[in-house]
Amino acid sequence: MARIAAQRSAVLLRNEGNLLPLDRKFSSIAVIGPLADSKRDIRGSWSLADDMKTAVTVVEGIRAKVRSGVKVEYAPGVDISRSYPSLFELFFGPRPKPWNETQGREEFDKAVKLARSSELVVMVLGQHEEMSGEGASQSTIELPGRQRELLEAVSALGKPTVLVLINGRPLDISWAVTRVPAILEAWHPGAEGGNAIADLLWGDATPGGKLPITWPRSSGQIPIYYARNLTQEPEGKPGFKSRYWDIPTSPLYPFGYGLSYTTFRYSNIRVDNPAARWGGDPVGVSVDVENTGHRPGEEVAQLYIHQRSGSTSRPVRELKGFERVVLAPGEKKTVRFILSKPELVYWSAAERTWVQEPAKFDVWVGGDSNATLHTEFEVMGVIALGGHRFAIER
Repeated sequence: MARIAAQRSAVLLRNEGNLLPLDRKFSSIAVIGPLADSKRDIRGSWSLADDMKTAVTVVEGIRAKVRSGVKVEYAPGVDISRSYPSLFELFFGPRPKPWNETQGREEFDKAVKLARSSELVVMVLGQHEEMSGEGASQSTIELPGRQRELLEAVSALGKPTVLVLINGRPLDISWAVTRVPAILEAWHPGAEGGNAIADLLWGDATPGGKLPITWPRSSGQIPIYYARNLTQEPEGKPGFKSRYWDIPTSPLYPFGYGLSYTTFRYSNIRVDNPAARWGGDPVGVSVDVENTGHRPGEEVAQLYIHQRSGSTSRPVRELKGFERVVLAPGEKKTVRFILSKPELVYWSAAERTWVQEPAKFDVWVGGDSNATLHTEFEVMGVIALGGHRFAIER
């Protein structure tokens, strides 16, 4: 169960040239990074009830996965640490003292040398478990320590490189997304994390996880979230390109994003009750999802709505349904969502209660919050005349 949970929660962020799943032809693999062989960090924060010795690290998972005779070597390359200690050190004990300058230089060079002599490099970077979660605010989302510098040095070698992230919050990987061919976000995946990551890298499991957050380009964009209200200068207005002059307003990755080892097509969106009565008429939305690739895969179809008008400004999009679909190559399935009163009401701060209003609604269905397949429906108001109820437009 732990292994399956770790497989399904991992998010494939990038896979240029279909480097993943990995070919079993590689005879030497360098696993590099301060989190690659850490049982403590693979489990994550608040993992107080399990036995740390049972945790499987990424190095251990890869060694168990590859065929006999494949050389798998490990080098941390850099060390990372908090400037101020964590309260969780009371439970897990203190971290080792940071390396001195000489040791840091030697370990850095050792990792680069190992990468140079190997056919494949798996970089495992991110944060210690106590660097996120409770009591772990931070001023930047940069990779701690010299991790980016190490990533740049290894990438410059031109070896096939996979970046695996072990972390509890989005990090600034804007440099990597244009230079590292494959990026897998594994979070702190738990005791079976190392095995699950190896399953995903070699294709014995297919990534299907989706981002539960909007991933910023830099800390300057925070707070950033997909369900925002329109500003007085909508981004779609001609001439209004970005709130920033140095980066786009858009996130690095949108909410709900996640790749697979296959591709999917959404089509034939339809609404079975395009003029619903106010107060409880359900609205059914159906869409066809097709696996257009050559491998089986799992896709999380997501439905978003936007209420065009109301007594309060409404978010540009709101997630109101999602469904995980397992599809064989070439297979097509119809996914159906039901929007009933709980999905169409919202909390009114002015009235201090949940309200539903007659209005027109936009609907999008797709693989993330930037879905473009669109339809619409309307919730009609109701009046009573002579004992009869009639639907009216707002």
